[in-house]
Amino acid sequence: MQNQIAPRVSAVAILVVFVCVFLGVISSARSQTDPERSLVQNSSAPGRCSNRTIAGDYAFTIDGTVLISPGVTIPFRGVALAHYDGRGNMTQVDHVVDNGVPPQLDWTPGSGTYTVNSDCTGSGVIEVPNNPSSPINLHFIVDQRGNEIRQVVDGNAVTAIGLRVN
Repeated sequence: MQNQIAPRVSAVAILVVFVCVFLGVISSARSQTDPERSLVQNSSAPGRCSNRTIAGDYAFTIDGTVLISPGVTIPFRGVALAHYDGRGNMTQVDHVVDNGVPPQLDWTPGSGTYTVNSDCTGSGVIEVPNNPSSPINLHFIVDQRGNEIRQVVDGNAVTAIGLRVN
C-alpha cells in the first residue's frame, strides 16, 4: 500500500510546485505591466514623479551661507512653510535670519513656479517682493514618495529640507 501512496504524493507535490511557480510568474508579469502596482511595489521605477507628487504643504528648515561678494559671506538660517498646488505653482512664507539679524517682517511671503521631472529631480523659481536676491532659483530632489524635498539655492551655499505637513 505504501508503494501506491508514494507516487500519488509525489504527483501532488509536483502539481503544487508547478501551480506556485506559475502563479508567481503571472504575478510578476502583471506587476511589471500594471503601472500603478509597479509604482507602489518599486519606488525606483522610472516615471514615478511629476508636479502632482509634491502637492500640499511642506515645512522647510533652511541653513547655509549667503555669498555677498568674493570672500564675504554671512550665515543664513530660517524656516518656511510652502504650499505646492500640484500643477507647478507654489506660495510660501518664510522667517529667515541673516547674520543673526531677524527679518523686518515676521513672515515674508513669496510665490513662484516649479517643475518636477519623472526621475524626481526638479527646479523652481521663487519671487520675494522687496528682496534684492529675487528671483531665487533652486534645484531639488523629491524623496520619500513625495513626503520630503531636499533643495539647494543656486548661487549660494544654502540648502533646505522640507517635510510634508500632515
